[in-house]
Amino acid sequence: MNGCAIDPVPNSFLDDRQYRLLVEAVADYAIYMIDVDGVVASWNTGAERFKGYAAADIIGRNFEVFYTMEDRAKGEPERALRTAARVGRFESEGWRVRQDGTRFSARVVIVPIHDGGRLVGFAKVTRDISERKEAQRALLEANAALAQSKKMEAVGQLAGGIAHDFNNVITSVLGSLELLRKRLPGDTNMKRLLDKAVQGARRGTALTQRMLAFARKQDLAPERVDLSILLQGITSLLQSALGPRVSLQTRLPPKLDGVLIDFNQLELALLNLVVNARDAMPDGGTIKIDARDRWLMTGDIPGLAAGFYACVAVQDSGVGMDAVTLSRAVEPYFSTKEAGHGTGLGLSMVHGMAIQANGMLVLKSDVGVGTTAELWFPLVSEGSIKSDTARLGTGLTSMVPGRVLVLAVDDDPLALLNVVAILDDLGHTVFEARSGEQGLAVLEREPAIELVITDMAMPNMTGVEFYLKARRLYPNLKFLLATEFGEVSGEVEPMLPRIMKPFWQNDLAKAVEAILASRPSAGGFASSIPGSSP
Repeated sequence: MNGCAIDPVPNSFLDDRQYRLLVEAVADYAIYMIDVDGVVASWNTGAERFKGYAAADIIGRNFEVFYTMEDRAKGEPERALRTAARVGRFESEGWRVRQDGTRFSARVVIVPIHDGGRLVGFAKVTRDISERKEAQRALLEANAALAQSKKMEAVGQLAGGIAHDFNNVITSVLGSLELLRKRLPGDTNMKRLLDKAVQGARRGTALTQRMLAFARKQDLAPERVDLSILLQGITSLLQSALGPRVSLQTRLPPKLDGVLIDFNQLELALLNLVVNARDAMPDGGTIKIDARDRWLMTGDIPGLAAGFYACVAVQDSGVGMDAVTLSRAVEPYFSTKEAGHGTGLGLSMVHGMAIQANGMLVLKSDVGVGTTAELWFPLVSEGSIKSDTARLGTGLTSMVPGRVLVLAVDDDPLALLNVVAILDDLGHTVFEARSGEQGLAVLEREPAIELVITDMAMPNMTGVEFYLKARRLYPNLKFLLATEFGEVSGEVEPMLPRIMKPFWQNDLAKAVEAILASRPSAGGFASSIPGSSP
């Protein structure tokens, strides 16, 4: 072939008994000989083990059968022999084909064999390196996931810190607006403007809740939610996330039986699905959202028991996903987007949220057709449905039996001023402290204080640390922890009631009443969205 002498492989190559025994004993390498045309002349145990051919099946056939159709079309087998004959050695890594048609990753070495200066054939050694390649791929993916995890942890810490500071501002704004509304004369126009201001502040509250959910520092609070009401309430938010090239169409029944789920987590999940749908349509298009209920039989959706379910479907007309991509779509950190254009956590968060709610995320997609993401949740029929309608406090008279001395502790002056003003309006005598250290000093100076309301996230001494120190000195002192974070020390959480920022005056009044009456609930007093307790 191409200037190489064509002679059969001499029998002398196969007559050496010791050589044959050595080659036959090697099971991890395919070691065999081929003539100058590439015809297989010998075969060992290793070759049979991972290439699948018995010696009788392959000896006398051309070694090109081990190459993929693509490599054969490019002339790779002939090029390998020419290179080995010309330079004395050929090495490569690539795909090879077994007898059953499956592929494996191989490292190949071919060396020429000469007899009296004439090329008489080649010795070929092949090693299956599939496991090594898989280990390398897994290591690269693990390193990428670790880097992404560290990045997400840093972003989560930043988001949590920003949300904490912003929540203090919102707490002060909402508290001041509520107190102002109680003191306004009966001017309808002024109250309407005030209501608009409260609605704007509540949008800021929703933003902080989403940031805290992302940072995983928010309590999960399952409640009965009407999906139709929720979707109607966030349609404008979803449309604003899409931009001008994407339109949003909704088809919602007037009312659905409720589903038991965390309201804010569901909002975040829907926002993730809509943003994913937008990104799948680089040239624009339409996203359709519809909600419906349906009876599912066992097996209709793997993992869901038979029963009535509500379904929210988000459908796009984008590029779609092939079967392999679809099978991995909910894996953490798996993303088809360019580096820097997605965390790979969106669908995995949605999937986890659905599982926590005893539901399921179902993805349907075809390349060029688009993707439909369905969220299925079991229907519930009891309990109150959370509404997204703004409601203001109504000047509720304090339910606390008599005035008490209260210490308010917060490192944020605006938040502290707001708590003091609310407590003062409720008729209590309030002392202030800007840190845990100052709080201990005030308690030493004012031993008649009965209740402490302290912020959680304070520098040098957290609210929990302040609580532990103060209770050792004043065991009868009652405490209320004001926080937007769900993460509180597990050792003190059962005995330390909480109120979630931002809160209304009515929320605080109820919490104080329960604490002073020595009947706080173990989980604290959650007020995740202002207006939930008018």
